[in-house]
Amino acid sequence: MTDPAYPQIDAATWAFIRRTDSYYPPDAVDLSVAEQRAVYDRMCAAFRAPRPAGLDCRDDTVAGVPCRLYTPEAPGPVTIVYFHGGGFVVGGLDSHDDVCAEIAASTRSRVISADYRLVPEHLHPAAFEDARAVAASVQGPLLLAGDSAGGSLAASVAHALRGQADLRGLLLIYPGLGGNRDQGSYLTHANAPMLSRADVVWYAQARHGGREPATPDPTANVLDDTDFTGLPPVVVASAECDPLADDGRDYARHITAAGGRAEWLLDEGLVHGWLRARHSVPRARAAFDRLLDRLLPLTGQG
Repeated sequence: MTDPAYPQIDAATWAFIRRTDSYYPPDAVDLSVAEQRAVYDRMCAAFRAPRPAGLDCRDDTVAGVPCRLYTPEAPGPVTIVYFHGGGFVVGGLDSHDDVCAEIAASTRSRVISADYRLVPEHLHPAAFEDARAVAASVQGPLLLAGDSAGGSLAASVAHALRGQADLRGLLLIYPGLGGNRDQGSYLTHANAPMLSRADVVWYAQARHGGREPATPDPTANVLDDTDFTGLPPVVVASAECDPLADDGRDYARHITAAGGRAEWLLDEGLVHGWLRARHSVPRARAAFDRLLDRLLPLTGQG
């Protein structure tokens, strides 16, 4: 299967897309929430890689939030708090276990994966409150990271904790940050494989119980903020074939315009959710390795 609208997607990535669709169909948002979670968990389990050796991994509660802690031998000074993707509806400690383990091993840093509350049982700002509580509880230097919905949480928490925590960096992987859905990549890639504009709208509405509020709220959409100063160095990676691509670009531009440090990486030919392809798609492997390289100096290990 190929799509003439996406000649930049290579054969290996199409194979990844087909395999993903076999577990988690493109119309998954039409399933019940319980069904969505079941198929998402099966998909993540199918792609899950073994943890690297030499990690101490244990589940614990941090600031009242269930978490999984990954500690390498002789960890560096910076703790990474990671927020998983899943549209605020699906995902958890197991869905991103291998990603967090590989980040911990590669950066030689302690990683805390937060199992924040999900919708529809817990509407916004529940996930944000959990994410902020975990991050605020960390003693010492801190780096926030996340993919997709988790990238949104990481950015919003970084804005909320400015001046209150020793923030050393921010890593956002194909994040949704609340950009204008009637222009740019939201239209160009409205029907992209893996995530469509309609999916983005569905998840955003679900986060608020069916209707998004009209009032700007940086705790939900960080691009609603009017102050982009006082932030740590930011690395934001967007997949080219993703309606969310412009969110990362625009966020980086706001930060640099405010005098901060931000790098926007556009991963050409990649799609939303490519993290699960890092062991099967060369482009995804290269994108992941590039992010690990960017993390090393931010964690004091580079």
